Amino acid sequence: MKLLKKIRLRLLPNIDLVKASRIAMLVICDIALINAASFLALWIRFEFSVQDMLQSGFLPSIIANALPYTAAAVAVIAAMRLYVSLWEYAGFDEFVRICIACILIDSVGYLGLIVRSLPIPRSYPVLNGMFLVLFIAGLRFSYRFIRKELRSRANKGKRTMLIGAGEAAFMALREFSSSRYSQNDVICLIDDDVNKQGRYLCGVRIVGGEEYIEEAVRKFRIDEIIFAIPSASPQRKKELLSTCQRTGCKLKTLPGLFQLANGEVTIQQIRNVEIEDLLGRDVVDVDISGIMDYVHDRVVLVTGGGGSIGSELCRQLAAHMPKQLIVLDIYENNAYAIEQELKADHPDLSIHVLIGSVRDEKRLADVFSRFRPELVFHAAAHKHVPLMEASPLEAIKNNVFGTLNVANCADRFGAKRMLLIGTDKAVRPTNIMGATKRICEMIVQMMNGSSQTEYVAVRFGNVLGSNGSVIPLFKKQIEAGGPVTVTHKDIIRYFMTIREAVALVLQAGAYAKGGEIFVLDMGDPVRIDDLARNMIKLSGFEPDVDIPIRYIGLRPGEKLFEELLLAEKGMKRTPNELIYIGQPLHFDDETLRKELADLKQLCNNSGEEAAVYEAVKRIVPEYSPSKTR
Repeated sequence: MKLLKKIRLRLLPNIDLVKASRIAMLVICDIALINAASFLALWIRFEFSVQDMLQSGFLPSIIANALPYTAAAVAVIAAMRLYVSLWEYAGFDEFVRICIACILIDSVGYLGLIVRSLPIPRSYPVLNGMFLVLFIAGLRFSYRFIRKELRSRANKGKRTMLIGAGEAAFMALREFSSSRYSQNDVICLIDDDVNKQGRYLCGVRIVGGEEYIEEAVRKFRIDEIIFAIPSASPQRKKELLSTCQRTGCKLKTLPGLFQLANGEVTIQQIRNVEIEDLLGRDVVDVDISGIMDYVHDRVVLVTGGGGSIGSELCRQLAAHMPKQLIVLDIYENNAYAIEQELKADHPDLSIHVLIGSVRDEKRLADVFSRFRPELVFHAAAHKHVPLMEASPLEAIKNNVFGTLNVANCADRFGAKRMLLIGTDKAVRPTNIMGATKRICEMIVQMMNGSSQTEYVAVRFGNVLGSNGSVIPLFKKQIEAGGPVTVTHKDIIRYFMTIREAVALVLQAGAYAKGGEIFVLDMGDPVRIDDLARNMIKLSGFEPDVDIPIRYIGLRPGEKLFEELLLAEKGMKRTPNELIYIGQPLHFDDETLRKELADLKQLCNNSGEEAAVYEAVKRIVPEYSPSKTR
């Protein structure tokens, strides 16, 4: 036994005993099939007459040639790597190699008969070659089909419909049929191409187009729908997914085109459809090379770096290797979380996480004096509208004078550029938070006119999944069984993902020359009522049946809709067609400085809230706290 083990290890050093046993069994089967093919080729030549075959004298020729022919055949099969292929995943390439091997085997065998002057019919090599392909390919591919059938019967997976019948669907079907992790049994495909309808892809029928989705779900008792058209436009994806939602099936989607191009589709990468998939808007393209130019090897400060926007800013900035990344936040838990994440993801990054408030002038001066940041991303702000309506002085102190403190330090310590994270609520504000952010935009333009530092602002709408947004609130309410609370049936908002929001900020930094207010074309707004209903459906429930929706009325300072000023005249385009530059705000710098000083004094005097509101309205005449739009 020891001798056999040594021989095996020497001949097959990388193959364990189980694999060696499988190969041995395959060799034995091949020997039997190779000789069976020879016998059948001769038998058919004599029209299945054994007597005629025996009287012909050709059978002794085959028997005499059997040993060298069989040995040569096994050697050819081994040379073509047909003993070490993974037949569970065999495809067209393996079939081609089998055909080549069979042609070589047939040729070698026929040549051996001729050289040894052994008589044989002229039809023998043709028939023998055909049987060789049939037997050798059949043996190997039957393994794949048997494994697939056994797995299918054992799994009894979810009855699944694929939306799309292109390359992505083909890759998904192949993965479902071969992966041990598969829990899906694909029953039918949907595709709008009429030339594909009625045909089959990997044995699965393409039953119709979008109009047939709901009927097909009922007819085939579908449990799960997978969206498999990664090239579809956002609007088209939204339309198809909206149709799928009406079926009540669980929705999933394939990864993006770049992953498909790399052949990275796996069962684990197929994800649930998220609410972002239903926005129907193109994502923001970012000029990465431009960002690299102005971020790489620079000292960068992010205020509010532990928040939802600030932390994503830190992630994307860290990927472009700044010289140092300074993260400033008042909340230690958030700051600690982003510090640990960045250290794990970018071990070579020079990062300093500091605790401090932008309201503290001395602390800010210490930070700027110590690190001398060249780029400042100002994301620290109070942003929750109803809470700020209840605490207006805190909104002003943090947003207005925190921004002024950061802007003054950027000027005093020679920062190259400061970018303010703005909001659409700054446009014709009806709440104190929006009014303070409008004043922040004015501070940016005021400072830009008197400083060597370049000051810019970036204005965008609501961010999906950010702290305080409706998405996390709706998720919690759905998990609790409802009700889901919507302020008004007709309230609408612009939405973007956190990644897009940060991409816009970074892109604005690349375009900035100083004094601009960058505005994103966010496409069509989303009705919050529709958003709530979609989230309930994506969670597997029926709105107003399983999960009730309750309308609670607009909160103080809340509008029915927000504005981004894209309809305003004089908007300028940038190289990115989704990013615009708004018209500059018109005001007198000296007057603004005096009004800010008066406002600060009022905020520091308790009991002056009414006077504070009047002071804010003098700075922002379009502020109308009594209006609800």
